[in-house]
Amino acid sequence: MAAIPGLINSTIAAARPKFAIFMKYAKVELAPPKLSELPQIKAGIGKLLSSAKSGAWRDLTVKQATLNTLVGAEVLFWFYIGECIGKRHLVGYDV
Repeated sequence: MAAIPGLINSTIAAARPKFAIFMKYAKVELAPPKLSELPQIKAGIGKLLSSAKSGAWRDLTVKQATLNTLVGAEVLFWFYIGECIGKRHLVGYDV
């Protein structure tokens, strides 16, 4: 029992630098887009639509296609988690 406070203090001291790095990246990566970034977003969506119409998606490498599929799956999973949180149930709505 006497070693527990020392163990807790050493754990906190070891985690502090890693938490600082996490916060550094979280402030940048998890921030919503700024108004100055909206033209870049619009251009990216236009480029995506034009490449879909022209069939440029057929020229992707397997690595790029796998990465795109994983990103799409991540978006769908986060949407589903948000829906579950919003309705407060895994299946159906509480009417």
